[in-house]
Amino acid sequence: MLEPARHAAHRAAIAEDVDVVVVGAGAAGLAAARHLTGAGLRTAVLEAAPHVGGRMSTEKVDGFRLDRLGRLLATSYPELRHTPGLDALALRPFSPGVLLHSDGHHHRVAAPGTSRSARGALTTARALASAPRLPLPRPARGTSRPGALGGPLDPSRLAMALGRLAATEPERLLARPEGTTARALASRGLPPRTVEGVLRPLLAALLCDPDLTTSSRCADLALHSFATGLLCLPEGGADALPELLAAGLPPGTLHTNVEVTAVSTTTVATREHGEIRCRAVLVATGARAAAELLPGLRVPAFHQVTVLHHTTDEPPLADPALLLDADRSGPVAHTAVVSQVDPTRAPAGRALVSSTVLGGTPGPAHLDAAVRAQLARIYGTPTARWELLAVHHEPEAVPAMAPPHDARRPVRLLAGLYVCGDHRDTSTVQGALHSARRAAHALLRDLGVRPAPPAGRLEPAAA
Repeated sequence: MLEPARHAAHRAAIAEDVDVVVVGAGAAGLAAARHLTGAGLRTAVLEAAPHVGGRMSTEKVDGFRLDRLGRLLATSYPELRHTPGLDALALRPFSPGVLLHSDGHHHRVAAPGTSRSARGALTTARALASAPRLPLPRPARGTSRPGALGGPLDPSRLAMALGRLAATEPERLLARPEGTTARALASRGLPPRTVEGVLRPLLAALLCDPDLTTSSRCADLALHSFATGLLCLPEGGADALPELLAAGLPPGTLHTNVEVTAVSTTTVATREHGEIRCRAVLVATGARAAAELLPGLRVPAFHQVTVLHHTTDEPPLADPALLLDADRSGPVAHTAVVSQVDPTRAPAGRALVSSTVLGGTPGPAHLDAAVRAQLARIYGTPTARWELLAVHHEPEAVPAMAPPHDARRPVRLLAGLYVCGDHRDTSTVQGALHSARRAAHALLRDLGVRPAPPAGRLEPAAA
């Protein structure tokens, strides 16, 4: 989060007349503001919270950096390159692909090609299928193993399927016939064990949707990003991305602790700071807050996400990998030793293990016990002495994308009034940033202003 002195600088008096007011200083609002200020418009960004970032926030505890939501990024996301200022974002990549825990072993599944923005080639699933497997304690008797992996042909079939997705342009994926992801997977000719043991846990992690009710088009987009890039985390925490966007705004643009109560095409009313006149308003809040300011907007259903952060003396896995539980033997959908991915997230001599639970959860005490038991199985090490640092539960973490889903929902409501956020696009960081660019460009067209040139390339930080 911004240092107190920098926050004070951002609490300067709000100008009485500006060109544009952006409501909300999450990733979408800040990205839109960068596009608008880059085109020369006087812009005021108003945020009700005392800090920027929205759901992309990071808690600092005793030298640890604990993401509240822990969404995954991909180096293949175009908006990380198209958003002004994010060319300086340091990304820490996971090892290529993912690790799947199944039947007491770790299996690596990786994308079939190379990532232009990654250093080094990704290994094919065929090659990785022949790599040594790390034996782990077998599941307890009676544990269901719906995701048990099959023979050597399965990774090859999966590699071919991912290869076809990687070679297909995203716009063509959005034009495919649409149904739920679960139904689409069942109709694509892959063995059930590959679907249940690999694609289901992978897509659950990418979409935050354990039941795979998401639009099959959006699932294809998620697999396309996985197949063409590396999964990664922002160095230093999720809030590094919004902080970087905020730091590049002109002085006096960003104002925290300002609650907006009503909007029109030319005015914004605030609870304690009066009325602000402007030429256009862009609402960049979450879906529910946007609907309160803009009656008539649909509020989608949401996927719940809970992130648990544990620390221990020694990392339980040396590989900086995203680890999925194909056996589905507990509440955790995916976990990682994030201090192996990004050493800045834990103090020296400590390992940080972050685990994500999807959907509703029991009480914190029962949840921690169930998570520890599952982590002991999939990491193959005792977890009873691990210290629980934080539990972050977000009931409206990710807008659901049930079919039919319009991944390009309108961002221009009428001349002078616009909206953006992950609820207007795909429910990802990529979607939030893309909707911000669409909304900012629509606003600029209405005002007769030319957008600034696109930003440069983005490279991941060295592992």
